[in-house]
Amino acid sequence: MAGLLPRLSWRNHLLTALAASCALSAIHTRSVAQASFESPDSSLVRALAGIDGTPLSLEEARASARANATSLREAEAALAAARGALRSARGRFDPELFGEFVRSSDESPTATPFAGASVLETEAATGSAGARIRLPLGTELEVSLDATRTSTNSTFSALDPQYDAGGRISLVQPLLAGFGPAAGGDLGAARNLYEAAEESYEDARLALEANLEWTYWDLYAAERDYAVAQLILERARSFLSEAELRARAGLVGPSEVANARVFVAEQEQALLDREERLDGISDALASLIGRRPGAGMFRFRPVDSPPEIPGEVSGDRLVEVAFEQNHAIRALRESVEALRARHAAARWNALPQLDLFGSIGGNGLVGTPRDVIFGSDTLRTRISGDLGDALSQASSRDYGTWSAGVRVTLPITFRERGGERDRLEAEIARLEQATIAAERSLEERVRASHREMSNNLRRLEAAQAGVDASQEQVRIGVIEYRNGRTTAFELVRLGADFAAAQQRYSQALVRAAKAAAEIRYLTSGAYPGAI
Repeated sequence: MAGLLPRLSWRNHLLTALAASCALSAIHTRSVAQASFESPDSSLVRALAGIDGTPLSLEEARASARANATSLREAEAALAAARGALRSARGRFDPELFGEFVRSSDESPTATPFAGASVLETEAATGSAGARIRLPLGTELEVSLDATRTSTNSTFSALDPQYDAGGRISLVQPLLAGFGPAAGGDLGAARNLYEAAEESYEDARLALEANLEWTYWDLYAAERDYAVAQLILERARSFLSEAELRARAGLVGPSEVANARVFVAEQEQALLDREERLDGISDALASLIGRRPGAGMFRFRPVDSPPEIPGEVSGDRLVEVAFEQNHAIRALRESVEALRARHAAARWNALPQLDLFGSIGGNGLVGTPRDVIFGSDTLRTRISGDLGDALSQASSRDYGTWSAGVRVTLPITFRERGGERDRLEAEIARLEQATIAAERSLEERVRASHREMSNNLRRLEAAQAGVDASQEQVRIGVIEYRNGRTTAFELVRLGADFAAAQQRYSQALVRAAKAAAEIRYLTSGAYPGAI
């Protein structure tokens, strides 16, 4: 019996080793079969198909963004405000009508017999009407007509009621301050600022679409990275199972299993990182378009692929078109012109005030005559008529009036007006430098995006070669590991290299599309159609 035990123990060890060997062979056969029948591309397609999310096309995202984006609503509000400011500035040169009607009554005690009553009672109704206008040269024109009906208890009043009328055309023409550009400076500035607001609105619309495309293609790349991370984790777990079986069979040591577990733990964390990035980009896209994924879903899924990039375009030509078409640059230029209009007005307003003024008009007097008894004489005026007759006398200038003069106002220090002129001059210089800086930045961005598009084909080929080479390294590393010529640590490193290669390929896929979207924005939509 004692001799039989060693033989049984030896047989048990042999059976255990054979079982482990068979298990390893089955795993190896299954891995080889899977590698033979499922290519990396097909496995990636399978992983992508398993990701949950609400499908979203780029055109659907654009439509939602146009309807819901807050940045576009802000630009619309700014445009409406500029439109209102322009309307207000134009309204300063619109003609206006004016009128006034006043009734009054007055009782005055008198101390002279020539007042005609011991308590003089007077009732009056006064009306005035007219029109005035201010012209772009600063000229102020006014046409007015006044009429008064007066009733009194004075016995010496020859007309009761009495109608007085007066008509006048007056003119004030500034010759220095307030003349020409000074009068129209606010209108010119408002016109330029409205055009700048229009350019800013178009820039905001194009920036929204460009930002939307950048985010959409980032989501596309993040989804691919997430699918790749899932595949790598799946292979890492298979590798861990194989290492554990080999360790139980005594073919490898515990350090190999530990390395495999480290690799699995790292890939689990990498998968969580990729998932958080994917969900974060989806949330950013949801903020842009103003709506969330469908019920029960946590993220959007892009259904469009990066488009083909048009043929080679000269970088110099792109810069030239950008300088001509970019709405942000044009808005800055219009803002500079608005300051120049105000500066021109300030230059004139810094001069002394010298106004030429004059008027021409007529008066009228009629009423209902009555007898005036003065001592032993009874007097009666030959003037008679109603309000219409008085107005006719005034308008026909039966009793004409005129005036002309010059008015001068000379500030002692000129500090207020001169300071405003100097401030605007400095603001123009500042904004001109800001425009130059924006043009330089625009050229830099155009050339950078142009380089990315120009290198797109080579970048994709290099990234694909990197993925293929990394995939081949992993395949060779697995064979060498099974043959005992490498370690699990080396396989972990190769797996990390493969993940990095896949991420670079995902970025290469979308970089050209993002660069094209950037150039469309910088050229205000002129690329690629008008180039």
